[in-house]
Amino acid sequence: MRASLIQIAVDPDESVEARRQRAASLVVAQRDSDLVVLPELWPVGAFAYTVFEEEAEPLRGPTHEVMAKAAAEAGVWLHAGSFVERAPDGTLYNTTLVFAPDGGRSAVYRKIHRFGFDKGEAVMMGAGEELVTVALPQTTLGLATCYDLRFPEQFRGLVDAGAEALVVAAGWPERRRAHWTLLAQARAVENQAYVLAVGTAGTHADIAQAGHSIVVDPWGEVLAEAGSDEEILTVEFDPAKVGATREQFPALKDRRLGLAPPS
Repeated sequence: MRASLIQIAVDPDESVEARRQRAASLVVAQRDSDLVVLPELWPVGAFAYTVFEEEAEPLRGPTHEVMAKAAAEAGVWLHAGSFVERAPDGTLYNTTLVFAPDGGRSAVYRKIHRFGFDKGEAVMMGAGEELVTVALPQTTLGLATCYDLRFPEQFRGLVDAGAEALVVAAGWPERRRAHWTLLAQARAVENQAYVLAVGTAGTHADIAQAGHSIVVDPWGEVLAEAGSDEEILTVEFDPAKVGATREQFPALKDRRLGLAPPS
């Protein structure tokens, strides 16, 4: 299976619409891939809290329209990163869309863990409540966004739901880049799953972004890692390695905690 992670730069001098069209062009150029992944809140920037209200869109807004078209034109599965969604009741969400190769929407995931403590996303946005997986012909994806990476129980829940490749779209800051790499590898090892984690590049809202998108295999080995600048990280991996790893080293079968009680 071939995946392309688009580590797009969020430039404050580039309009949201211009970046939306540029991202679509980058997606379409990945026709040889099976899966394409964009990062968190790439239309506006994950730390650009002051424009969240202004740039919020309905679920089937311009980002949905442009990304659906790009997926169909490229003929790829597209994890379209995330955007600021305004729900019908006015609540804002950090929302991910996944599209099939025909452009049909396959999944919607609202970020569960909101970052910011007592400011920013944590107080401006609603929290998602549902774990989301997406069945592809080759593997099953489990969806997570940025700060979610720090909560291992979410990833274990995704694995219990059948996920074999854990996709993390992020706008991770450079000052905590070491955590990004460490946690991506930890989530892969403890769940015996692939982790495909893509971040943004550049600087927005005066926050330097980590970049360093990364693909980790079920043994924790780094298959590919990007640098700090805008880049498309493409990697080929074998989904069958998940089952083989879990059979060879069946640690998940020895779980004692967090399991449903017997009926």
